[in-house]
Amino acid sequence: MLDLGLKGKVAIITGGSDGLGRAAAEKLAAEGVKVAICARRKEPLEKAAEEIRKATGGQVLAHVADVSRAADCEAFVKAVIDKWGEVDILDNNAGTGAGNPFGNVDDALWQADFDLKVMAAVRMTRLVLPSMKKRRDGRIVNITNMAGKAPKARQLPTSVSRAAGINLTKSLANEYAADNIRVNTICIGIVRTTNWAHRAKGDVEAYFAQLAKERVPLGRVAYATEFADLFAFLVSDRASYITGAAINFDGGAGMTV
Repeated sequence: MLDLGLKGKVAIITGGSDGLGRAAAEKLAAEGVKVAICARRKEPLEKAAEEIRKATGGQVLAHVADVSRAADCEAFVKAVIDKWGEVDILDNNAGTGAGNPFGNVDDALWQADFDLKVMAAVRMTRLVLPSMKKRRDGRIVNITNMAGKAPKARQLPTSVSRAAGINLTKSLANEYAADNIRVNTICIGIVRTTNWAHRAKGDVEAYFAQLAKERVPLGRVAYATEFADLFAFLVSDRASYITGAAINFDGGAGMTV
């Protein structure tokens, strides 16, 4: 068994009640990480936390927060540090799919998308950096998507905010490498999450099979647990020489490397 060297670390995962965030939280908890998750809705958040505790025996803190709001970000990080004293890992995962033609995106939607996908990452990173710098150790992963590298028509405002997230990743990686703080981004393609499943009109499995046939060279749609494996590796000691990377998790579907 490959020891990832994660036992005893403290991780914050935004958008942790479902999908990629939930999968990452469960994977880290199984590795012995103390995991704090947040989401906007209390009931599904606490349900997810309890299920992760039962499945892994790990320590999981559930904190209701809307990370598009600065005050909620501050309260979340404070709760984690008050409980566990430090933060080793940050997963800026919170986000939603928003693909529209340019003419349909008004100022309010642009602002909401940037607050959730860019400013949330900026604020959460700013808040955890003092803990990481103090101990000269930290691992940050920003979850973006392939549209941030190669935008297509009618992918706004997501393609722009995700491009900003990729740029933010590289900027932070360059600035904080001297503090042994590694910053990477995983650029997501199609993964079996509720966000994608909700787009199905009828049989979900048939929908995923059609997506895989039309859009994924590997011929299948990924599971969130596969994403979690990649995430856990990136924040582990085994990836200690990887920073500033934008890693495609898309089954070969992306048009860029």
